[in-house]
Amino acid sequence: MSDDLKNIRDQIDSLDEQIQVLLNQRATCAQKVANAKLADLDEGENAVFYRPEREACVLRKVMARNEGPISNEEMARLFREVMSACLALEQPMKIAFLGPEGTFTQAAALKHFGHSVKTIPFSSIDEVFREVDADACHYGVVPVENSTEGVISHTLDMLIESPLKICGEVSLRIHHYLMGTQDSLSYITKIYSHQQSLAQCREWLDSSLPGVERVAVNSNAEAARLASKEEGAAAIASNAAAEIYQLNILAEKIEDKPDNTTRFIILGKQDVGTSRSVSNDLSLNKSSPTSANISSKESSDKTSIMVTSANESGALYHLLKPIADNGLSMTRIESRPSKSGLWQYLFFIDIDGHSSEPAVDRALIEIKKQSSLLKILGSYPKAVL
Repeated sequence: MSDDLKNIRDQIDSLDEQIQVLLNQRATCAQKVANAKLADLDEGENAVFYRPEREACVLRKVMARNEGPISNEEMARLFREVMSACLALEQPMKIAFLGPEGTFTQAAALKHFGHSVKTIPFSSIDEVFREVDADACHYGVVPVENSTEGVISHTLDMLIESPLKICGEVSLRIHHYLMGTQDSLSYITKIYSHQQSLAQCREWLDSSLPGVERVAVNSNAEAARLASKEEGAAAIASNAAAEIYQLNILAEKIEDKPDNTTRFIILGKQDVGTSRSVSNDLSLNKSSPTSANISSKESSDKTSIMVTSANESGALYHLLKPIADNGLSMTRIESRPSKSGLWQYLFFIDIDGHSSEPAVDRALIEIKKQSSLLKILGSYPKAVL
């Protein structure tokens, strides 16, 4: 071994020791934070250890000061895992997700919370909502929209009645893999997958496996499980599902759009930026925005609302006008049929900015005047990674 190589390795060993010491110092600080929070509690009050706006702020600062050669994204992922391990010392968290094991929703949960949480699978979106609402899990993760196939209607429908808040979001690049017990496409007689995945791979399937039966199931992981037990069956799922169910990957990245991305939302009971319990009263929604904690002229937050209005000429225009009047950007709008009357619709709208920011606050007050119902689904940090 050359002297230069030995010196470099000695330097790496020394840096590793320093990193380890600093990590434990950080963990000790996290424990002190937990003790301080518990000491400040009033009788009967529950401590809130996870602060989405704080974590988003830390990750954005990490990327802003990063000088390489590690990429901003990789550096942020490393810090996410450090924060996850430290938070587990304060409070081990249970995260409900749309299962079973190996779904993209589980991948999104781990991307957002890190690997020091306990992820718990549930078979339906309804169950995820119920488990969080019943305090059986601290937070839940469900898909809300896909860049190719659009909105997940079931998630929007659950948001209508649920008291839960949106506490954060995750964007996950989706790559689909064809898998089975076979070693060739010619032996496939049936393909299982979630209906969204089948749609996202339609062109590839039409070209490569025309005429093969396609069967929609509750999740891609469930598809992989079925394919592992049924001769002639294959599944479209993630590479993680192939590993879990010991299937051969027969084709890689078969999605029709290379930038295919799914957005997931984090469900909880807290208003982000405050320990106040869930409230839909505009006057109580005064938590602090993520942008207040970082040096940025652009808002780092998003506000999601649900509104209804009378079925009359110009109703939607009057609902949206306050957004433009206050110089805000509307990043998404979706409609769903209302259960209260024929041809009545609910509108789900995402606005750039936090509800406590003056422009957003003014817009929400005006929208409330124009609507028959306004529900703030949450103000939360935009996806960092």
